[in-house]
Amino acid sequence: MGMATAYAAQRAPDRPAIVSARGNRSFGELNANTNRLVRALRERGLRPGDSVALLCSNRPEFAEVRLACMRGGWRFTPINWHLQPDEVRYVVEDCEARAFVAEERVADAAIGTATGLPDLATRLSVGAIDGFERYDAALDTCSADDIVDPQLGRQMLYTSGTTGRPKGVSRPPLAPQSRVLAQQGRPEPMKGGQSVVLCTGPLYHAAPLAGNLALPLDMGVTVVLMDKWDPEETLQLIHAHGVTHTHMVSTMFHRLLALPEGVRGRYDVSSLRRVTHGAAPTPVHVKRAMIEWLGPILYEYYAATEGGGTGITSSEWLEKPGSVGRPVTTRKIEILDADGNAVATGSVGTVYFAAPEEGAFEYYKDPGKTAQAYRGDLFTLGDQGYVDEDGYLFLTGRSSEVIIAGGVNIYPSEVDAVLLMHPAIADAATVGIPHSEFGEEVRAVVQLANGREPTQQLTEELIAFCRDHLAKYKCPRGVDYDPALPRSDAGKVQRALVRARYWKGRDKQI
Repeated sequence: MGMATAYAAQRAPDRPAIVSARGNRSFGELNANTNRLVRALRERGLRPGDSVALLCSNRPEFAEVRLACMRGGWRFTPINWHLQPDEVRYVVEDCEARAFVAEERVADAAIGTATGLPDLATRLSVGAIDGFERYDAALDTCSADDIVDPQLGRQMLYTSGTTGRPKGVSRPPLAPQSRVLAQQGRPEPMKGGQSVVLCTGPLYHAAPLAGNLALPLDMGVTVVLMDKWDPEETLQLIHAHGVTHTHMVSTMFHRLLALPEGVRGRYDVSSLRRVTHGAAPTPVHVKRAMIEWLGPILYEYYAATEGGGTGITSSEWLEKPGSVGRPVTTRKIEILDADGNAVATGSVGTVYFAAPEEGAFEYYKDPGKTAQAYRGDLFTLGDQGYVDEDGYLFLTGRSSEVIIAGGVNIYPSEVDAVLLMHPAIADAATVGIPHSEFGEEVRAVVQLANGREPTQQLTEELIAFCRDHLAKYKCPRGVDYDPALPRSDAGKVQRALVRARYWKGRDKQI
């Protein structure tokens, strides 16, 4: 994986590798700096198998640190740079980092993290941070020649769960060809010298890191990095750079479609060949509108840091609207009930994947949590869903999110999808709230579109709108208004945080 970029640098050293607001790199420059960083870290005491933690936004140095780890035999852990200092310190300690690289824009978190950690062999700063050695100065003293004794590294990302401390997801390194073959099996594969990838999300997340950085660079493909996602800027960058491939999440689709027609019409997006999306369910009407706008170029997947893997093309999805596809990187899917028994075709249960014969994950230093995720050779991400008669998977929500009202299961994502069809709604997070008789009651928590105000009339209108599209028992009995629903950096509504407001001090698991 780490040396594939070296081959790209040999073939096309002047081709842009990274284009960003915080700096650019050609493939020749990227490869040279990667070699320098491997030597710099070796000189500072790192040995194969050691851990490197990175606290950095979307910029060229992120790619250099990752590639150096893949080339130097180290374990790479990127950290969410929006975290508080104590949260960052937890990850740096837990992953047993020997090197810590941080960016100047998060200096406070970096200083608080690095103080008093005796196991850190070196601290490097992109920019100036007190107590850190300058990244560029460390590289300046080292040779740019290709490493003659590369060793394959791996990465360990941390989960972004809403309860408890995050856990490192440890997986053995995968052969580079497996990633290339998986990518080539999709429609419109990337090609070096012909494709341009737009990275819309933070690189410390699994999907942007794999699909919008690691794989493109290994294939000699130019990567355009966004520092912060904005709908119009996305169209501007596609137009300006001739972007062919990108990755998005459902909320991005919703905000792109909300742009005025005049704004959308300013930009030529005909260069796009594939828009991959996942991370959160996409309402049927939103995805259909995106296909009508961009054409049948959307490719949806269902997976997580831990693994998994289904996929579906636009043409398949139009035949199976709402599905997340069939297995592409796993041997099979099983839908099991609470006792571990297989359910009938079309019945809802917990979604399990067959663990890969090579590359099974474990939660770092947490065998108990690892054991909870597995049933024999099957593992789950905690989602509920069903498989139809043709083997297509449909998700209904996470098991922890299911609302049980009077013994009946209600799936909040289904209610959200209806609410998002209403022109007053910018975002929605339906939750179950306490009810003395039925256990839970359906409550819609919504974020209004610009210019709309919460009123009793609107509340009644929204409830009536849901009843026009859903069975009455699924519909919200009330509506609460939130000016900004909490979302993770991956674009997922953090429903657990919304639900926690109503269950504080009670026994309901959140």
